[in-house]
Amino acid sequence: MKSLVTGATGMVGRRLLEMLDEPVVLTRDTQRCRSLLGLDNASVFHWDPAAGPPPPESLHGVKAIYHLAGEPVAEGRWTTAKRNRIRDSRVIGTRHLVQGIARAGEKPDVLVSASAIGIYGDRGDEVLDELSSPGTDFLAEVCEQWEAEAQAAEEFGVRVVNPRIGIVLGRHGGALAKMLLPFKLGLGGRLGNGRQYMSWIHVDDLAALLRFAAQNSPLSGPICAVAPEPVTNAEFTRELARALHRPAFVPVPGIALKLIVGQFAEVLLGSQRIVPTGAKRVGYPYQFAKLPDALRDLLGQ
Repeated sequence: MKSLVTGATGMVGRRLLEMLDEPVVLTRDTQRCRSLLGLDNASVFHWDPAAGPPPPESLHGVKAIYHLAGEPVAEGRWTTAKRNRIRDSRVIGTRHLVQGIARAGEKPDVLVSASAIGIYGDRGDEVLDELSSPGTDFLAEVCEQWEAEAQAAEEFGVRVVNPRIGIVLGRHGGALAKMLLPFKLGLGGRLGNGRQYMSWIHVDDLAALLRFAAQNSPLSGPICAVAPEPVTNAEFTRELARALHRPAFVPVPGIALKLIVGQFAEVLLGSQRIVPTGAKRVGYPYQFAKLPDALRDLLGQ
């Protein structure tokens, strides 16, 4: 099946490309993309999400679209300019993609357009799933707008799935890569009081779940793309330290975290206890349902 991917140079996009038979890639830098990914079996087209719809020829024969592009949330301080890039890259970029779908002579069957568990805001111990109400903070508002832009593709007969992606654990990049060095040095520890819930997912499961969503027509609308067993930050810290055979006794107080990373600290200290009701209902077969198994796989233990 011919599939189009945006955000292909990211950790999730790279893993997804390995699972697709006939991928088409949209990217701002075609030369860098080809060099970075070594794409022998893919067609690559230039697209600036902020500038307008993708080139019409990029959609020819495409049956599924995986839209993963967006300004990284965890990199850099949240200045006004950064916040605008976070919002616009998702909201305007998705709007332009849907405009491209509207103009296509032959529409794709499905649009799998990324969202994030940030839509729920900081919810403490509350158990959340696809039917839970959204939060009211900056990321929650961005995610609501982001999903609404993607859902507009339904007007053109396209099934839309919005995977609300949790904390992605992978070998190359993402949250785990940022944590490894301090833990390897014996300087790892919980963030704040450690009671906040972390809803995580192994990158292999996430890529496979995205493909599963594209191939299974009963799935539409939001789906929580997380593992079945969320853990607290303190539990995650203990398991990571155990997997690395290192101590974890250097907690980072919340106030210190805010001084280090600014407003992004609210995300690190926020709590989202999410269960993937939708994925479980349709029988997605998780490879890594438990955190210790995921960490052993990723860390080569």
